[in-house]
Amino acid sequence: MAADIRIAIIPGSTRDTRFGDKPTRWIQEIAAARGNMEVELVDLRDFDMPFFNEIASNMWVPTQNPEAVRWQKTVAQFDGYIFVTPEYNRSITGVLKNALDYAYPEWNRKAAACVGYGPTGATRAVEHLRLIAVELQMAPTRTGVHIQGADFMAALKGEKRVEELEYLRPNIDSILDELVWWTRTLKAGRDTAAAAS
Repeated sequence: MAADIRIAIIPGSTRDTRFGDKPTRWIQEIAAARGNMEVELVDLRDFDMPFFNEIASNMWVPTQNPEAVRWQKTVAQFDGYIFVTPEYNRSITGVLKNALDYAYPEWNRKAAACVGYGPTGATRAVEHLRLIAVELQMAPTRTGVHIQGADFMAALKGEKRVEELEYLRPNIDSILDELVWWTRTLKAGRDTAAAAS
């Protein structure tokens, strides 16, 4: 089937030494090879957004910061998202939370999948991210991918490549299957609602 949906892959860290580039590239290559979605890296490093300091959410009041408006316009172009996140103190990074907070209608009724990495596979960060996604009216996939433990440490030290973690492929395939299904279903719903209004 032709690629009829657009998916943004968003790394959740902007640190110079971030590990996230490795799983991000891996997921991007696997998703693109499927041919049923168009995938694009949307890097938070490319958006110089300040800490949220607007009058209110853009659900209620238009955002004033031009860089945040550019972010909103970028997010709006996609039908679904894959977040690749580390875990900072049992949650997502501040930069990812800030980026999520700067948009609202742009996320609505779209699907989201999560890939976590770190000593515990970012399990708590992924769960927190799913709760945030629900509040933003996104539909998070049930399945996640968690790069963790000795495998994460080996990949971090360069002793192993993330692509060698083949036992994770069933989970990757599952999140992508779920993401495509939810993305198409929600896109059809949005299109129907738009046509009716």
